[in-house]
Amino acid sequence: MDLVKRLEEYRDRERELMWEGTFADYFEIACKKPAVARLSHERIYNMIMDGGVDTTRTGETRYKFFSDEIFGIEKPLQQIVDYFHSAAQRLEVRKRVLLLMGPVGGGKSTIVHLIKRGLEAYSRTPEGAIYAIKDCPMHEEPLHLIPYELRGEVEKDFGLYVEGDLCPHCRYMVDNNYRGRIEEVPLKRITFSEKYRVGVGTFTPSDPKSQDISELVGGIDLSTIGEVGVESDPRAYRFDGELNIANRGVMEFVEMLKTDEKFLYVLLTLSQEQNIKTGRFSMIYADEVVISHTNEHEYQSFVGNKKSEALQDRIILAKVPYNLRVSDEVKIYEKLLKQSSLQKVHIAPYTLRIASIFAILTRLEPSKKAGMSLMKKLKLYDGEDMEDFKQKDVRELQEEAVREGMDGISPRYVINRLSNALIKNNVTYISPIDALRALRDGLDQHTSITREERERYLNFISEARKEYDEIAKKEVQRAFVYSYEESARTMLNNYLDNVESYCNKTKLRDPITDEEMEPDEHLMRSIEEQIGVSENAKRSFREEILIRISSLARKGLTFDYTSHERLKEAIEKKLFADLRDVVKITTSTRTPDKEQLRKINEVVERLVAEQGYTYESANELLRYTGSLLNR
Repeated sequence: MDLVKRLEEYRDRERELMWEGTFADYFEIACKKPAVARLSHERIYNMIMDGGVDTTRTGETRYKFFSDEIFGIEKPLQQIVDYFHSAAQRLEVRKRVLLLMGPVGGGKSTIVHLIKRGLEAYSRTPEGAIYAIKDCPMHEEPLHLIPYELRGEVEKDFGLYVEGDLCPHCRYMVDNNYRGRIEEVPLKRITFSEKYRVGVGTFTPSDPKSQDISELVGGIDLSTIGEVGVESDPRAYRFDGELNIANRGVMEFVEMLKTDEKFLYVLLTLSQEQNIKTGRFSMIYADEVVISHTNEHEYQSFVGNKKSEALQDRIILAKVPYNLRVSDEVKIYEKLLKQSSLQKVHIAPYTLRIASIFAILTRLEPSKKAGMSLMKKLKLYDGEDMEDFKQKDVRELQEEAVREGMDGISPRYVINRLSNALIKNNVTYISPIDALRALRDGLDQHTSITREERERYLNFISEARKEYDEIAKKEVQRAFVYSYEESARTMLNNYLDNVESYCNKTKLRDPITDEEMEPDEHLMRSIEEQIGVSENAKRSFREEILIRISSLARKGLTFDYTSHERLKEAIEKKLFADLRDVVKITTSTRTPDKEQLRKINEVVERLVAEQGYTYESANELLRYTGSLLNR
């Protein structure tokens, strides 16, 4: 019954979209709401902006229209939005084909898909409402009915800009059925739909010998030509090519540069003059956004072809490289895995992160900066500060790189290999090590990489493995430290007492002997060295701690174990170092005693409850960490 009710509600909404009226009714609507008569580029720009905008932590603009599907390529998206913004102002740039160029699996098709699906949804909203001449095969803008002689007055008096002319079908209808009485011409509200071929067109190149130009511009209707007598009669022609039906919306050219030249000439006319040349008719006005995508190899061949110079001049190129941020790469894999039916297989924490680290390493270019490794560069790009480099260095690193993000492993490869690991018999979870093993094994089947690239990628897998080793030890460290939280607090208080004495140039008093003592430099340095605080930086670090204590005190808050993230990490590392032998024995012994077993169970419970592990993956983590500590 609930489904029946929802179906009824759906039909009610559909009925609201089935408005019909005359041109006189529409003109009244357009005067009150001029946005209904927008041109295609402006409509898409408004659609994107209506989705909302926010700012990333690096200061880049993120458009919410794309943010659920596209990750880590804010700059290319900004370039695309800037194109639509300029075109929305009716600048010359709208008479260009937007060409997305980049490596396979970089998101080009997804961007076009989002624009197409977005337009379909937008046209069903009050903000995106669009109206057309009834029964027009090209979903004609009703304002085209206004004679040229009156358009200047209409724009001046009503603020409605009119561009374009009637298609042959509508011109014939107005002249013969309505005798020029345009106010009586019937109109209707339309919704864009690729399925029903309204406002969204797609052209895919195939064998040029069998593919006909009519797929783009329509063709003679053999069933009616006998009735009307001549091929130049609009009734004898089917205006159902992809360029015809995409009028007022968007046209996707899949792999445009693989298309035969005769199809590209039609594009040249469309982009130059916003007209389609069809059969025995004069130029037909078309207002549509043409988007295509291609790979770099095809584009370079196209640029090198002197015959295509005219079309090259009519293209706006937007490079769409691979994402270069680990955190965004993880979001890509999470999105793809959510679409699968393998929800019962547990993906252990850091599995997707380690796979992402490998993928990003393959896409980065080595820097000429001294001391800048690819791993440091990866972490900087992901928002982490290094000891020698900060976020202010990122722009310089990006400008230094020439082709960064245009080569490397694609997200498709990674997700294919993860899928392979997920579907193995009796698999209940996969760990970061399982992911790296699957990525390594797949390199032998990767047909597009050279032997030198394979060796380089194997080195990156080793780098990712080293990164995971540190993460694994830190995960277990944190779980063990929880059992020794009282020890962590004691160590923190001792450190703070000594820091206060050091900064204030006073002495400590021994609580037992009551004698005065110098601050324990060895204790302070043993903690600070855990997070790489150098001898020269120790004073500023200690003063920073006192400032934080003072700041919290003014707010009535107490400085505790978690109040300073770097100090917290230092305390944990120091405590873990002191507990190393305990952890080593506890995690690696094959026959733990009662006390050791209790500790193991406590750690496992904490990993499961707070870190997102299952009991199986938590126990594997402990075994793996034990093997690391025994090396």
